[in-house]
Amino acid sequence: MGLFGSPSLCRVMSELLHHLVQDTAQRSPSLCALIYKDQALDYHALWQRIELAARGFAGLGLKRGERLGVYLDKRHETVVAMFAAAAAGSVFVPINPILKPRQVGYILRDCNVRLLVTSRQRAADLAEEIATCPDLAWVVSVDESAPGMAGGPTRLSWQEAVAARGPGSPARIIDTDMTAILYTSGSTGNPKGVVLSHRNMVAGAKSVSQYLENGPSDRILSVLPLSFDAGLSQLTTAFAAGARVVLLNYLLPRDVVRACAEAEITGLTGVPPLWIQLAELEWPEAAARAMRYFANTGGRMPRATLDRLRAVMPKAKPYLMYGLTEAFRSTYLDPAEVDRRPDSIGKAIPNAEILVVRPNGEKCGPDEEGELVHRGALVALGYWNDAEKTALRFRPAPGQPSGICLPEIAVWSGDRVRRDAEGFLYFVGRLDEMIKTSGYRVSPTEVEEVIYSTGLVGAVAALGVPHPRLGQGIVVVATPPADGRLDEEALLVACRRNMPQYMVPLLVIERTSLPRNPNGKIDRKLLAHELAASFERESA
Repeated sequence: MGLFGSPSLCRVMSELLHHLVQDTAQRSPSLCALIYKDQALDYHALWQRIELAARGFAGLGLKRGERLGVYLDKRHETVVAMFAAAAAGSVFVPINPILKPRQVGYILRDCNVRLLVTSRQRAADLAEEIATCPDLAWVVSVDESAPGMAGGPTRLSWQEAVAARGPGSPARIIDTDMTAILYTSGSTGNPKGVVLSHRNMVAGAKSVSQYLENGPSDRILSVLPLSFDAGLSQLTTAFAAGARVVLLNYLLPRDVVRACAEAEITGLTGVPPLWIQLAELEWPEAAARAMRYFANTGGRMPRATLDRLRAVMPKAKPYLMYGLTEAFRSTYLDPAEVDRRPDSIGKAIPNAEILVVRPNGEKCGPDEEGELVHRGALVALGYWNDAEKTALRFRPAPGQPSGICLPEIAVWSGDRVRRDAEGFLYFVGRLDEMIKTSGYRVSPTEVEEVIYSTGLVGAVAALGVPHPRLGQGIVVVATPPADGRLDEEALLVACRRNMPQYMVPLLVIERTSLPRNPNGKIDRKLLAHELAASFERESA
């Protein structure tokens, strides 16, 4: 029998998100699916827990399309809650566990979360915010039920919630129904919720697992937040292939290396700031021995970092990827091309088309810069409750036949790229992050790449700051290299040697660390705000 007592048929191709687990449980129930600390679940046990929780959520009264928030560290219940929400026909909202109560409260109110899965301590920390969320009906604590509040939501333990058997029953689900909302940084200060359908997530899982060649023998380490599209992708791609996921809430980069050794990890995906730190560590042979691939997303990986990682993991294939939350993944560089074009973000992933277009929608020629537009099954449903932002980013795909009455919607990324004569794509910069100085347009990524290549810094961010004469002046904020000393003069000498004069930073600022946003990327907006007055004295 299948979910909620309906007949269960083994599908050749999964169509809904929870099918990724259910189908593997039917075909190969004893395969290991999920490991947290010393506790392992095979696919049969994981599916049983998902099905039980889905029944419980529906029994409480959670309806089709209603939102279920998950505000937890990575653990079995985190994964079960998300996939159970999908199976029950509701929509899960993973909330980054490092967010503070005020930020969490905004998300709960913005998408009208009805049921929140969290811990007792986190629920206590959220007490004031929960009181301002009129749509929140249930707070479920995975350790034990939190104390109730007069007039507030019903407080339940995880065991009480999954055992609920009310009159609720699931509605029929189809692949275009929404199943998740991922919150990503917004230009106005508040995050925006990207709405994903079952079709989006299943298509993404199949596409990524195809080019990564994932299979049942893979052991994937989950280090990125599950609220981040690339972090959630570690679960979906693994489950699509019958692989296992090892959940890790790490404190220090060395914890990641230790986990790779202990769990014999075969696949690891990270963002550049993490890779930079991992590349500076000593990797014992046991940590690198089983690694089949490592993948980068969220920005360009410095060449020196890439070279170091390839040296410590000589058997692993490097996958350089590009993605955006609005389309999950977009491109990857075939590992066979890394030596020839390490700066490329590659070509479109399977079942997607990537266009490079001018502002009027016409396709760009070879090596002409334009905006990256993603079309295909991975294009999200838009931004939650924000028609204005949705209209800016989700627009008709260029070049559609005139006879089609209903236009296909594509994601206009806001990223500037170029495509070479062989079809390989290169990231130039964000439309809203490009630096304009002395009449030139400068990519901060290009400045950072040169600086990383000097070996004189740890992490670095280049920004354009208002300048009275140049329009914008280039400011570099950097942390010291591994030896603990940042030589600013030597860095500027190296910049002058490797850059045209208009690209040379006017100011180098040393920091012990760079601010990060919830997904672990450098928080450029915060830095730009902090440094906005850097050149005011020159206008006096």
